[in-house]
Amino acid sequence: MKKILAGVDIGNSSTEVAIASVEGNHTEFFSQYLVKTTGIKGTTDNVKGIRLALQEAAKKAGIELKDIDLIRLNDAVPVIGDLAMDLISETIITESSMIGHNPDTPGGAGLGVGITVLIDQLLDVEKKGQDYIAVIPRNFDYEWAAHQLNRVVSQGISITGAVVQKDDGVLIHNRLNKKIPIVDEVAMIEKVPLLKLAAVEVALPGHVIRTLSNPYGLSTVFQLDPDQTIQIALVAKALVGNRSAVVIRTPKGEVVERKIEAGRVLLKGANNQKLEVSINDGAAAIMNTYEKLEVLVDVYGETGTNVGGMFNGLRHDLAQLTGQLPNDITISDFLAVDAVIPTSINGAMAGELSMESGVALASMVKTDKVPVQRVASLLEKEIGVAVEIGGIEAEMAIRGALTTPGTRKPIVILDMGGGSTDAAMMNESGKIKSSHLAGAGDMVTMLINSELALGNKELAEKIKKHPLGKVLSLFHMQLEDGTMLFSETPFPPYTFGKVVIREEDDLIPLATKASMEKIRDTRRSAKRRVFVTNALRALKRVIPTGNLKHLSFVVMVGGSALDFEIPQMLTEELGKYGIVAGFANIRGTEGPRNAVATGLILASVRHEVFK
Repeated sequence: MKKILAGVDIGNSSTEVAIASVEGNHTEFFSQYLVKTTGIKGTTDNVKGIRLALQEAAKKAGIELKDIDLIRLNDAVPVIGDLAMDLISETIITESSMIGHNPDTPGGAGLGVGITVLIDQLLDVEKKGQDYIAVIPRNFDYEWAAHQLNRVVSQGISITGAVVQKDDGVLIHNRLNKKIPIVDEVAMIEKVPLLKLAAVEVALPGHVIRTLSNPYGLSTVFQLDPDQTIQIALVAKALVGNRSAVVIRTPKGEVVERKIEAGRVLLKGANNQKLEVSINDGAAAIMNTYEKLEVLVDVYGETGTNVGGMFNGLRHDLAQLTGQLPNDITISDFLAVDAVIPTSINGAMAGELSMESGVALASMVKTDKVPVQRVASLLEKEIGVAVEIGGIEAEMAIRGALTTPGTRKPIVILDMGGGSTDAAMMNESGKIKSSHLAGAGDMVTMLINSELALGNKELAEKIKKHPLGKVLSLFHMQLEDGTMLFSETPFPPYTFGKVVIREEDDLIPLATKASMEKIRDTRRSAKRRVFVTNALRALKRVIPTGNLKHLSFVVMVGGSALDFEIPQMLTEELGKYGIVAGFANIRGTEGPRNAVATGLILASVRHEVFK
């Protein structure tokens, strides 16, 4: 008897549907559809998205929803992948001893050293043998400021640089008879100490400062002894890569790097095994400690710390969604990666950022299987079609992956989504072993967003998914691999001179000051830290021997397998172990998508036939 079945795969990011007719051992697929998941995976909020996907898939198949005999859902255990970043160091400036500033358009070029004086008090200073740095607040017009500087210089007073509050650096510089380096856009100029020794450095366009970002350069400028040079080294560190900077020496001013006690992670294993590790020790130490556990039972964060708040927040959020007690919810996996976090410098005066050390955490929280049954019941009630819960996602993904031409048992799959990275292995007898790990596409997006200081998650997502280019003229663009692209039609004027994201039909200019090379390196590094790390972790867990060299083939499925560079990264990494890796082509038509939805339908066939 012929039946029409629908397989529904509820994922962290997307919900996929496949519709097919099943008669005996024969299965004929009609259509598939994908929508963004509504709500947290495995909760009743998913029903809205499922209904939409089913309606669209049914429309493509030329049938009505009521014609479907059975809907099979994946065993979508609610999983919240929470991401947190903890600083492990912080740069603090006391007595405003430094401006590590990098405005878009500083004036002039070179290095100037002198005593800081307000521009309207320059005529009152002592003239002989002393150099001065002019401090120009916003209440002074750029034309008056330039006229005043010219007048002061004509009277024999030596002006070697200027610090300006408004964005007037170039306007003032263009009107000077004697050219000096000028740093502008210093918002809190009232914090600049007056009558103190200061150095102003501006590099030529396309270059970076050399003297003030070098500890020994600072030592030369300020005549420091070795002990003072060690103390000032953090100033130089914070200025590396800037085009301009001002350093001011005050008697009690100092720059210190403070270690932040970000908290300790407490890991609980089987047989009452307990291990501790500090966030300050970095990602490698955290994951090495994790590997010492045979089985992870739960994870806690130290009370009163950032990491403790993150883990407790996870439990609280999921408890509200499922109606369980927070203490009944356990953390099944987590991934820690080292991160560089742009942070406002404590005590700085122009909104400067310092690239501080940090750790990013992705954690996975699991609960019981009750909530997904609520999803099935509500869906059945709303659309009037029988709904049942299918098998474990990874097992269904294997059944779907086996429809890829050229595959057979034994097979190993790597399912890379938005919230988790899964692996599963099916041996020749059909026995399946699977693993489900925290950390995937969402964590990559978070790292890109943070390390490029974008403050825009949607933009970070686009950077993750698409290659870059730089528009050099109205008709040609340099691609991120160095090749040139020529266009018959002009590029939009607003993209000229900008680094752009190359979407399929659009160019999105980026406002960040980072170079194309920097953005590309950040994107690729984030993908390696998350996907390559997690792929190796997941595969080791499903191989009976735990030795990757005992694997021959790996088939990649899931949304991240569509990425333009992740499959190549994994193919390269797994090739070191002699593993042949590639992305699936589900049913010979769908690429790496729709594996679980397809597997749900195939698993319903009583006498399943595999290639």
